[in-house]
Amino acid sequence: MPKMKTKKAVAAKLKVTATGKLKRRHPGLRHILTKKTAKRKRQLARPALVDDTRLKTYRRLMCV
Repeated sequence: MPKMKTKKAVAAKLKVTATGKLKRRHPGLRHILTKKTAKRKRQLARPALVDDTRLKTYRRLMCV
């Protein structure tokens, strides 16, 4: 059976932490920033972890 290939689109968006969790960015911080409050932009800038329901799928796509 051939090796599984990593989905590069998923690998570019996610990073694997030391404990094996997947780190992602929040959406909504690219444009239309004037109407968003400083607090909202600050919170969107912080990284987040991938939800448990999608973790198995993304791990399989990344071959982790």
